[in-house]
Amino acid sequence: MTHKQLLYAGCTIEYGFKRIGGKYKARILWYVNELGVLRFGELKKMIAGITTKMLTTTLSELVSDGLLTRTEHSEKVPKVEYSITHEGKRIIPIIEIVMQWAEQQLEKNPAMQKNDAVEPTRNTMQ
Repeated sequence: MTHKQLLYAGCTIEYGFKRIGGKYKARILWYVNELGVLRFGELKKMIAGITTKMLTTTLSELVSDGLLTRTEHSEKVPKVEYSITHEGKRIIPIIEIVMQWAEQQLEKNPAMQKNDAVEPTRNTMQ
C-alpha cells in the first residue's frame, strides 16, 4: 500500500467512525432497526446512563448524517419519532460483525462482562 493510499484510508476510517462511533450511535441504530419506529422517550429508557442532552445531540447527528429520519407529529401533545433510513440499514451488518466479535471476546474472558450494564428492550419497558 502506498503512502497516499494509507493517508486516504485514514480519512475514510475517520469519516466512517465519526458517523457511527461513540458510545451511543451504534446502539441507537441497532434499536431503531430492530424495534422499528421509536420515540425519544423510549430511546431514553432503553439506553442506560444517557442524558437528555446527549441523546438529543446524538439523534441530531444521526439525522444530519442521513442514518435516521425524524418525524414530528403535531398533536395536542407533540410527538417525535425516529426511524432508520436506507443508509442506516446499510450499517447494520457492520454492527452485527462487531457484536459477534464482542461475544467471542466475552466468551474468552467472562470477567469483562461484570462492568457492562445490560440494557432493557422495548418489551421490558411495558
